[in-house]
Amino acid sequence: MAPRLRFTISKSPTPSCIITKARTRSTMSSTPCHRLEFSIRNCWRTVRRTAGRAAATALIAAGVLELTRVPAYAASAAANGPLDQERAHWAFRFPPEVNPPIVKNKRWARTAIDKFILGKLEKLGLQPAPSADKRTLVRRATFDLLGLPPTPEEVDSFLRDASPDAFARVVERLLKSAHYGERWGRHWLDVARYADNKGYVFFEEKTYPWAWTYRDYVVRAFNEDKPFDRFVLEQLAADQLVLQGDCRTLAALGFLTVGDHFSNNTHDILDDRIDVVSRGLLGLTVGCARCHDHKFDPISQADYYALYGVFASCTEPMVPPLVEAPALKEAYEGFELELIAREHKLREYVETKHRAIVQGARTRIADYLMAVYAQRNQPATENFMLIADVGDLNPTVISRWRATLERAGAMSSIWAPWHQFAALAQTNFAELAPEVHRAVMKSDRINPRVAAALSSAPLQSMKGLAERYAALLSSIDKRWQEALSNPAVATAPPRQLPDPAEEELRGVLYGPDAAPDLPAQMDWGFLSLLPDRASQGEFQKLLKDLEQWLMHGPEAPARAMVLNDLPMAYEPRIFQRGNPNRPGASVPRRFLEVLNPRCFSRGGGRLELAQAIVDPKNPLTARVLVNRVWLHHFGAGLVTTPSDFGLRGEPPSHPELLDWLAREFIRGGWSVKSLHRLIMNSAVYQQACVAPDEKSQSVDAENRLLSRMNRRRHDFETQRDALLAVGGTLDLKAGGPPVALSTPRRTLYTFINRLDVPPVMATFDFPSPSASCPQRARTMVAPQALYLMNNDFVADCAAAVLRRGDMATLKSRAEKVDRLYALLFSRRPTELDLRWAGDFLGSSPDGKAWQHYVHALLLANEFVFVD
Repeated sequence: MAPRLRFTISKSPTPSCIITKARTRSTMSSTPCHRLEFSIRNCWRTVRRTAGRAAATALIAAGVLELTRVPAYAASAAANGPLDQERAHWAFRFPPEVNPPIVKNKRWARTAIDKFILGKLEKLGLQPAPSADKRTLVRRATFDLLGLPPTPEEVDSFLRDASPDAFARVVERLLKSAHYGERWGRHWLDVARYADNKGYVFFEEKTYPWAWTYRDYVVRAFNEDKPFDRFVLEQLAADQLVLQGDCRTLAALGFLTVGDHFSNNTHDILDDRIDVVSRGLLGLTVGCARCHDHKFDPISQADYYALYGVFASCTEPMVPPLVEAPALKEAYEGFELELIAREHKLREYVETKHRAIVQGARTRIADYLMAVYAQRNQPATENFMLIADVGDLNPTVISRWRATLERAGAMSSIWAPWHQFAALAQTNFAELAPEVHRAVMKSDRINPRVAAALSSAPLQSMKGLAERYAALLSSIDKRWQEALSNPAVATAPPRQLPDPAEEELRGVLYGPDAAPDLPAQMDWGFLSLLPDRASQGEFQKLLKDLEQWLMHGPEAPARAMVLNDLPMAYEPRIFQRGNPNRPGASVPRRFLEVLNPRCFSRGGGRLELAQAIVDPKNPLTARVLVNRVWLHHFGAGLVTTPSDFGLRGEPPSHPELLDWLAREFIRGGWSVKSLHRLIMNSAVYQQACVAPDEKSQSVDAENRLLSRMNRRRHDFETQRDALLAVGGTLDLKAGGPPVALSTPRRTLYTFINRLDVPPVMATFDFPSPSASCPQRARTMVAPQALYLMNNDFVADCAAAVLRRGDMATLKSRAEKVDRLYALLFSRRPTELDLRWAGDFLGSSPDGKAWQHYVHALLLANEFVFVD
């Protein structure tokens, strides 16, 4: 029986909320072993949230709360604390050095991979399937690595090669093909939620004009066998690396920037970047900690906002850099002059408007305070349509003032009086105010300058209080401007006011958290700061003029969708319940605490984050990538939740094999092609799809133990490309801007609209590009068969097969059928196949019989699936 977890209350202390909470968890007495870590952690956090870590540890140490029958990896919380328990989860431990098990069938197990698989089979009395025939192997390998069918000539060449390393040479040939990067690049683009447009946005250009530069970068990286650690570094921080003159590498940052724009909601954009990095590279659902600590994994809200700070510290430039030098230098110089002129107009407009908005925010303090007071019982928002009766006040500034007051709270030395007076009822404010006033004057926690401003005549209304705060802050601002303009300090301007009380008040007006100190934005985000339609229209026109020239001007070159660090890194705060209008405690920019809590100190921290992710000591990155490669070779990963290696993810079917592969991957220089060689030259990969006996089917119906190879249906791209390839109409041109689905190029190059994925692609389980896709769904539904039966595209492909030069010259029916089977199925037709062909072709006297026959063959499972 699997180990069980039991929580017990072993003493009876004074009743309290702590013990009540512990008792509510004490019923969890039968948790399966593979969920054990979650139960321990969940109980711990329940107690810890109520009393704090120290008190909870003390409860366990005192024997009030007891954990019984805990496996060795879950050490005592009193000794190690909760994070040590959570680090004991298999995915958070560095892969140990493991040796392949000793197996009986040494002849079959020719590689370490085979021994790990066979060892488990032999323990259960199972046998592996026999090897697949050579035709099946070359077809399987070609589809796996290229996403295209092998040609009859390639199949025949392999059949003639009787050498022991014949298949290894086939693998080498395929890995050298330029089409390899197209196939495996598409796998990565699923993870990277690649699309050619931004999703729903308001006024701006909806397409990404240069998203394709990222797609081409990915294809090139796989073809070049770029080490995966370098691949990750470039995708997160190419702008901070030495690129040795190859500006095309800057396109790697598209990994972060090709995501959904979420109607230009900055917080959602940053959340999307955190998600694609954490799930795509680490196999962790960090996004679940946006509003609260992760419910299952050891990922806190502080972890989430530490990463939020990294990505909030960078911005997309209005004019991205070129990916390569322009072909016509003289023509480009004219283009660039116009570009500079348009950018200057936009920048001048933004700076002018920004100065006016900030100045208004600093001079109309009383109006903004009263606007916040009037909305004190309404949800916080920056939406123009949801803020009523604010006149020409800026909604964003109102929101920032509200956040300032909420963040300060009732204990603030500056804003405590405001909160106390604001709590009074409007109807009898004048009667109650004197008592509050006396209490404020007696307090020794109030800022002396605030106390002095409030010490005059009693207040009659909140408006009067707002005006006193405004007068005080205006005087502080005046003093600060005088200090800055003092000729004596022109060479070394002051950084603060000498009086501590005045400096505290200056912080209300200046700094990243100051309500009036709005950041200037040279993008569509600036539109939210312009509440009047005239200003909005002018800004839209200037920005659209610049965008259109960048994309469509004469000699407009391709550009990289990069990120650049801001001059000053963003200092993140935890948003309470995920609400950006309720910033809480500050957190440093750093990596996940459970992996490496070291803080980032260089710029915004993107490069340091990338280095932490590919650190060989990181237990996750290599495992996650190895599992993804295994998934695409076998149809299922060793871990069947490829983007969730956390406590709620499925444990690996072969943990020692996963660890061995991860270590080999790192030892081999993070080479993905070397990983292909390891896997594909194994006997496990070369098995037939037929179950070796009935016992294997009953014991392991899902084939998790890999006693046979899995039969897999082609994804949409492979089916479409194969149809074009066998018809001889596939245009193999590589790279460049996206094309329409009707263009006979590889499907990889089709324009992907994240708002409207072509229905046929969705029918065949093409993933939504709105989020990182760990693994495509595998459905078998009627519309798939109906498409293949009735769509004109498939019928045209059938006709194209017959127009091929090698088909048109054949005279006899037997020769044509033989060639068709070689093209479509990589084999010779059987006697039964020939008899069926004769029956079909003989029963249809019209000239379209052959086209209908080919069309029928294209519907066969043998063409749609790979064994």
